[in-house]
Amino acid sequence: MRKTTTNGKRVSRRSVSHKRIDTSNNISRRDLVGAMASLAALTIVPRHVLGGAGHTPPSEKLNIAGIGVGGRGQGDLHECNSENIVALCDVDEAYAAKVFDAYPKARKWTDYRQMLDRQKDIDAVIIATPDHTHAVISMAAIKRGKHVYCEKPLAHSIWECRHVAEAARAAGVATQLGNQGQASEANRLVSEFIWDGAIGPVHEVHAWCNRYISPRGIGRPKETPPVPKTLNWDLWLGPAKHRPYHPCYLPFSWRGWWDFGTGVLGDIGCHQLDPVFRALKLGYPTTVEACSSGVNEETAPLSSIVRFQFPAREGMPPLTLTWYDGGLMPERPEELEEGRRFGNADDNLFVGEKGKMLGHRLIPESNMKAYEKPAKSIPRSPGHHKEWLIACKGGPAARSNFDWAGPLTEVVLMGNVALRMEKQLYEKGLKLHVDGPNMQVANLPEANQYIRDEYRDGWAL
Repeated sequence: MRKTTTNGKRVSRRSVSHKRIDTSNNISRRDLVGAMASLAALTIVPRHVLGGAGHTPPSEKLNIAGIGVGGRGQGDLHECNSENIVALCDVDEAYAAKVFDAYPKARKWTDYRQMLDRQKDIDAVIIATPDHTHAVISMAAIKRGKHVYCEKPLAHSIWECRHVAEAARAAGVATQLGNQGQASEANRLVSEFIWDGAIGPVHEVHAWCNRYISPRGIGRPKETPPVPKTLNWDLWLGPAKHRPYHPCYLPFSWRGWWDFGTGVLGDIGCHQLDPVFRALKLGYPTTVEACSSGVNEETAPLSSIVRFQFPAREGMPPLTLTWYDGGLMPERPEELEEGRRFGNADDNLFVGEKGKMLGHRLIPESNMKAYEKPAKSIPRSPGHHKEWLIACKGGPAARSNFDWAGPLTEVVLMGNVALRMEKQLYEKGLKLHVDGPNMQVANLPEANQYIRDEYRDGWAL
């Protein structure tokens, strides 16, 4: 039996907006008590009235399942532990053991498909598995009417992103991508400053990540050690092509391998580029080009530069967005004071006609101090995970729901398509000409092999 609460902070605005209590006209105590009783009747609704799992009223706790809980999933569960954590699923019992122990009342599973089919009390799922299984697990949950929180990137391929987002919209489930920075104050200030004209029309943005993510620029190992008894290797592979087990792929080093991860751009791009896309109202690019330290068919490069060209939109000029990783950086701006570090390991530089902004601060610092900040125009977040929990209970959509996260991830992954085709682009003297709405590269048909993954037998979206 789920517990309910009468804590006023849990009451959704949707529930009470048409029942405002007016005490300004000498309302009687009896009328006030009656009004409060009506309010209580609205805010505490039995589950059966709203149709069971997937239709949780604001007054009840969600039943949440975690899928892929040994790593990042542990943190996501912690952020949502105000709800009922009823199920935990991981293919590696040893890696997930500490999380299994932390939630002793939750049922334990190895196969998410069995969990979703057999455990009927689940309202929502948190997915923190490797990139290559995001889409198949998200789709399985969506088809069963479950709300979905999925770590970034939304999927491993552009085709998966589109279909998962469309399915979530059709099913009417609450969704959120795990790009936690979108909920920050800094994310909102970037938009408010740019929309205020703080640096004038923006023609260039430079974005970078120079943190170590995972091994890259290497080939497939030749050794075939035995699979640990606590690991279900076949389920870990999921829809990816079969290959022998090797410890170089897991628990966290899979990100650099093309079959499982999406490199630095796929991993961090959905974080780093979110404020850029919001502030500059970006959609699909027209062209993408890339260069790197060298690409092979197994792993992402050690370092890369990817350049996206976006057309004019909503009164904003055309934009060049350049991504750097692996220690590469744009030219240090003249406006940055000597002795001041050029941003963080992950950061953005906005170049406008009237000035520049590093992260969410104008440079030089004297410009920031002289700037009269605009009034806040974007609603502030109650917290990234909280947004999703509120949406699951009938509140407003989370800010990084799949309608937003799908197109954002598609563009990020198109950068990887350019990386994987960089040799051909160089030899032919081309850029990728992107037909975003139709998920195609218009001028280099062989690049389209990277738009959609080929699943091994027994797996489908």
